Amino acid sequence: MLGFVVQRAFQAFVVMVVMSMIVFVGVYAVGNPVDIVIPPDATQAMRAEAIHRLGLDLPLWQQYGVFVWRLLHGDFGRSFVYNMPVLDLIGGRLPATLELVLISILFATGVGVSLGVYAGVRPSGLVAKSIMGLSILGFSVPSFWVGLILILTFAVSLGWLPAGGRGETVEVFGVPWSFLTLDGLGHIVLPALNLALFKMAMMIRLARAGTREAMLSDTVKFARAAGISEGTILRRHVLKLISIPIITVFGLELGSTVAFAVVTETIFSWPGIGKLIIDSIGVLDRPVMVAYLVLTALLFVMINFTVDLVFAAIDPRVRSGKTRT
Repeated sequence: MLGFVVQRAFQAFVVMVVMSMIVFVGVYAVGNPVDIVIPPDATQAMRAEAIHRLGLDLPLWQQYGVFVWRLLHGDFGRSFVYNMPVLDLIGGRLPATLELVLISILFATGVGVSLGVYAGVRPSGLVAKSIMGLSILGFSVPSFWVGLILILTFAVSLGWLPAGGRGETVEVFGVPWSFLTLDGLGHIVLPALNLALFKMAMMIRLARAGTREAMLSDTVKFARAAGISEGTILRRHVLKLISIPIITVFGLELGSTVAFAVVTETIFSWPGIGKLIIDSIGVLDRPVMVAYLVLTALLFVMINFTVDLVFAAIDPRVRSGKTRT
């Protein structure tokens, strides 16, 4: 097991090194932030001083070296626009994104798996067919269109829920959370629902396919022959058999939801890191862009690493390399 952990840790390290190079070169090859950060009426001396202060006068390989050195000391640099440490800037927006993502992914998993299992147990029923139709709709409709429809329906036409913002928050250990207040819950419903629909459709189809396969397995046949009730079979056998793919998708979708919550946060003016990166791209705030992309890559790598360890603990074949992870 120790050899397996070391191998996966080394692979994760190599991936992060390569990703940091790709991100750094890609971001620094796009545009010139000097044209945005420095006023048009600035003198040549002021312009040269700003370029030197931002470190943009160094060769690209030297800039990357400075970035890596700072990164090893936990410093992502300072924002060109906000003139504050990038980690502080992202840290101030991170709770809003985590709150939105966790609520949406837990809702999508809970509802999606439940509906998928039901559709897998009774595939011929009208309800099951309606559930599968809903999943197809969730895959087909773009999230920005769904977000606009939700705003027009529940905020503009009915006036039941607010169209944007985070609402009232409560600080717990110095971190603001909106789901702990009634006003905050009202603000989080629409963006969380919009973010959850695609994930829920995926969970429905995954759980249905796994349930259909599990119901035909020898384990379930023997359990029925032993007189075990259908409810017990579902809880003890079917859910256990479909748990590994669901855990995998849950982990990967958690990372992708954090990374790609940009559209939802922009539509609903949710003050998270997704909206921050959109604003930073507009003004070419390179340190923020690089930090966001590197941290996102780190999140995916850590989630995959954790999933690998969970698989290794569940299935000894993974540790021995006899099955693909």
